[in-house]
Amino acid sequence: MGDKHTPVLLQESSQYLITKKNGVYFDGTLGFGGHSAMFLSLLNEEAKLIATDVDEDAFSFCQDKFLGDSRVKLYRFNYSLIDLISKLEALQGFDGIFADLGVSSFQLDNPSSGFTFRAEANLDLRMDKSKGLSAADIVNGFENFEIAKILYEFGEEKNSRKISEKIVEFRKNKKISTTSELVKIIEEITPIPYINKTLMRVFQALRIYVNEELDHLDKFLKNAINLLNKDGRIVILTYHSLEDRIVKENFKYETISCVCPKDFPICKCGKEVRLKLLTKKPIVPSMEELNNNYRSRSAKMRVAQKL
Repeated sequence: MGDKHTPVLLQESSQYLITKKNGVYFDGTLGFGGHSAMFLSLLNEEAKLIATDVDEDAFSFCQDKFLGDSRVKLYRFNYSLIDLISKLEALQGFDGIFADLGVSSFQLDNPSSGFTFRAEANLDLRMDKSKGLSAADIVNGFENFEIAKILYEFGEEKNSRKISEKIVEFRKNKKISTTSELVKIIEEITPIPYINKTLMRVFQALRIYVNEELDHLDKFLKNAINLLNKDGRIVILTYHSLEDRIVKENFKYETISCVCPKDFPICKCGKEVRLKLLTKKPIVPSMEELNNNYRSRSAKMRVAQKL
């Protein structure tokens, strides 16, 4: 399974993240261990790597992959619980914190994972199949306006109302249970040149919603910044504008010294600057990487350092 996913910006993320060979590091999106394996190759025997993932297939794979490496500790937790994990590990902080927010190629290509609209599968889209509502629960149980809101806010889909109306109309006669059924609904009302992009936006929106991805990301960033050691670095890879905006805004907030209203004559907020941006503009994949891994095309990497 691991060879079906190519880690994105592998060299760049490793070079920015690893500053102490004996440091303590956190990989919040373990996946199939591509980034973690590279990080470990740059660390000595005194170092420690804590990694998390909620996907059952990825987690089981990495339990075998890193079996016997005493430097590694794996948790099947959501990465936003980094604060709880640090307490369980009796750690005061981390020298580097990493997250790659992309869905793995294995998940996208494996119909049983339910993440692809290109193959027949149950309409699920949950990273952790044991928790929360599935995408099928949403399209079959939510009101018209609720579905439209999800598609617009989390997929930036301009035709969200038209699509939600068609979904509600279809489900009156038959429950929407599979990816192909949802695809067919969208194809019927979408011009051919726009079908793929529309499907990508709709499935992205449902996936983000059922996994509460943006809420978890915001919580993770706040906890992670609190837990960075002095001079420690945080490296985040995003793949769409909603994620990137949250990372950019959290980083920016921690680089400013005052958040008082502009009409205040003097600063009264007492806010501290806690981060220094190491990437004023996000790092993107090289042409060589794009040629080797087309799915890296939308990746953006932002890096900041704790002061």
